[in-house]
Amino acid sequence: MKSLKEMRLIYKFLGGIVLLIIAGVLAIYLLAYLMGPPSLSKQTPAVYYDRDGEVIEDTFGDSYEWVSLEDIDDSAIQATMVIEDNRFFDHHGLDFFRIAKSLWNNVISGSLKEGASTITQQYARNLYLSADKTWSRKLQEAFYAIRLEMFYSKEEILEGYMNTIYYGHGAHGIEAASNYFFGKPAYQLTLAEASMLAGIPKGPTYYSPLNHLENATNRQHLILKRMLENEMITEKEYAAAIDETLSYQQEEPAEDEASFFKEEALKEAAAILDKDVEEIKLGGYQLHTTLHSAYQQEMELAASRTIDEESDLEAAGISIVPQTGEIAAMLGGTDYQKSSYNRAMDAKRMPGSSFKPILYYAALENGYTPSTTLTSEATTFELEDGSTYKPSNFNSYYADAPITLAEAIALSDNIYAVKTALYVGGERFLKTAEKFGIESDLKNVPSLALGTSSVSVVELTNAYARLANGGKAVTPYLIEKITDADGKTLYTHTKQEGKPVLDEKKAFILTQLLTGMFDETLNSYTSVTGASLQSQLSDIYAGKSGTTDFDSWMVGYSPVISTGIWVGYDDHREMTNVSETAFSKEIWARYMENIDEDGKNVFPMPSGVVGLPIDPASGLRADTHCEKSRIMFYEKGTEPIGYCHNEDVDQRDEDIENTEDKGILEKWYDSLF
Repeated sequence: MKSLKEMRLIYKFLGGIVLLIIAGVLAIYLLAYLMGPPSLSKQTPAVYYDRDGEVIEDTFGDSYEWVSLEDIDDSAIQATMVIEDNRFFDHHGLDFFRIAKSLWNNVISGSLKEGASTITQQYARNLYLSADKTWSRKLQEAFYAIRLEMFYSKEEILEGYMNTIYYGHGAHGIEAASNYFFGKPAYQLTLAEASMLAGIPKGPTYYSPLNHLENATNRQHLILKRMLENEMITEKEYAAAIDETLSYQQEEPAEDEASFFKEEALKEAAAILDKDVEEIKLGGYQLHTTLHSAYQQEMELAASRTIDEESDLEAAGISIVPQTGEIAAMLGGTDYQKSSYNRAMDAKRMPGSSFKPILYYAALENGYTPSTTLTSEATTFELEDGSTYKPSNFNSYYADAPITLAEAIALSDNIYAVKTALYVGGERFLKTAEKFGIESDLKNVPSLALGTSSVSVVELTNAYARLANGGKAVTPYLIEKITDADGKTLYTHTKQEGKPVLDEKKAFILTQLLTGMFDETLNSYTSVTGASLQSQLSDIYAGKSGTTDFDSWMVGYSPVISTGIWVGYDDHREMTNVSETAFSKEIWARYMENIDEDGKNVFPMPSGVVGLPIDPASGLRADTHCEKSRIMFYEKGTEPIGYCHNEDVDQRDEDIENTEDKGILEKWYDSLF
């Protein structure tokens, strides 16, 4: 047994903890009081404009109208409270009883599905915060809830909540929802209609009667049952509401446009003006953005037509104007209302072979040409530390013969890539990645050639943009101009000159090589990786796909736009369905074709570059005697000398191939250094 002295120490320790908690709570409430009432002004929303000056939406949504509690049917208010916060009039912003119950239920069920947010907390989130599901946001939400309850009446809070809650299909607030779904004002709602609307905010897509009538009806019945149990309605009213057949407006659902883009633009504007996001949302600012509305619509449409809305599969995409850095379109996920996590900006995933262009630019800087040949065969590499590395090609297909750089890129040969990475060297590879604007932490290992270090979609898409614009560094951005509520200009984006970071000639040559993934002239021991897209593409594009067990990428560009698409599962689940691995390419191709305005993509050729008909297999010049021919580009003085039908070979290739004593990598290294 513990001694009396030990027990006293324990009690003192526990008492100290309790006192600290009490002191902390008091300090929070004192701070809330000293900060005063947070603004409830809903008259000056921030307004978003696209690149053409057209209004996209304000921060309250396109469909929005404020109404007083008196102009809302009582059953709509009661139905909302019974399902969202039945103890609303009994707590002071935070329902500690419900929090404890929620924690207990989550522990028992082994999940984190049950929440405990009060109406006040949700209103605080609607007013001041983003939809990010983070601990910091939850703490801010709780603090705002305390301040709201401290300075405003329950009726004011409830009215604000009913006017700001989101019901899907662009409808913010009960009045907009009532008009959208039933074509009537909120004071005319029936009990059945009100209970149906009350169930939607939990999941505006999942519980929308226009999307999933069964889900919506089940939730409506749950609400009606709780209203009956709480004596808000009678048995007769309950039965009548259950039996009532609801008639909806026959309109196609109008989903929010550019939700992820707008959220990111809001953050950028807040950073520019050095203000909190909520200040921007409520300050009446006019945010003139880089959004190309037509591009945005096409990107969202391409994703929705490719990925089943019932699937857990996610997608992200971004388009950047190479010459300026303008972000023209952005897709952070398949459904903003389900998850506002922006996978285009914030997620980092393994890019697979879509990272190879950076490696091959380094190779061009260190003696490679489109005709450089290396043998594609099953290979075990012995590394400097004594370990071995044995990469493989897709489905273990190999040429078992020399292939050219042009073929290696088009076919995505992994053996060629790893050999090249070992030749270039890890430090040079990493420095080249820096030139491309890659800031993510990259591991200096041979497998980096195969994209095993994670990067973001915006990061890799911007790297490709540097190839598209001839090697200039531009920084992606979303805000062109900000004015205040009175029209005074507070910020104007300064056009970027674009600092040259890549060699213009090599960027052009690599661009031409990257068009090869769509050119079946380069078919060899396997088909080019873009063969399935050839029938969908009517213009010239440069690009590279990438696939890992968990990620599918397609990044490519025209002279006017660089676009990256990623598809995968948030929980890094393996994509076992083969068709899923092709979704990124399908979305990319559909989108790029639909935004292609003139169908005449031409990448401008810089001086000092020559184009020749080349036999893809040998890398030598082609004439009428050769089986295949493709125009390839070289810096003057590096073009091949011989022809495919005779034994004259390019001296550089001969030097590479005749290296039996030292090995190809060591021989090249000695010849250069």
